[in-house]
Amino acid sequence: MTARLLLTVLFLLLFAVFVTVNWSAFIAPTTLSLVVDTVQAPLGLVLLGVLTALAAIFLVYMAWWQGRVLMETRRHTQELQAQRVLADQAEASRFTALQTSMTAELGRLEARLDVTQSEVMAHVDAGIAELRQAVQDSSNTLAAYIGEVEDRFERGADPARTPRLT
Repeated sequence: MTARLLLTVLFLLLFAVFVTVNWSAFIAPTTLSLVVDTVQAPLGLVLLGVLTALAAIFLVYMAWWQGRVLMETRRHTQELQAQRVLADQAEASRFTALQTSMTAELGRLEARLDVTQSEVMAHVDAGIAELRQAVQDSSNTLAAYIGEVEDRFERGADPARTPRLT
């Protein structure tokens, strides 16, 4: 229980004890003026009736007010839910756009990679061809040197054919 409810219950209990203790004064008849006429009635009961009517009116007003607050809260909850759905849809569309953008960028990167790879492979093939040509030239040169050395050996065996250096 909240402090406000406890205070209200305590006040009502004290008021009930007060009315019970002073019941004879509450029902004692007295002359009451109604501005245009006078009436004989118990003042305590009249005031108790007015207090009860005011309390009933207050309770009806509070119930009506609480109902309006609940309806307003429900309306706000529905609006928040609608806004949440819109935000989720916007976020999903942003994710979709991001995915599309990333897919396009990956495609461009793959194309650049393919072009770069083909250029590198062309350079490697050209390098291999140049290397083969250099190896072929070196092989031919080596074969020529070996042939020359063989010729010299053959001439070296025949002293008449070997020119003398002076």
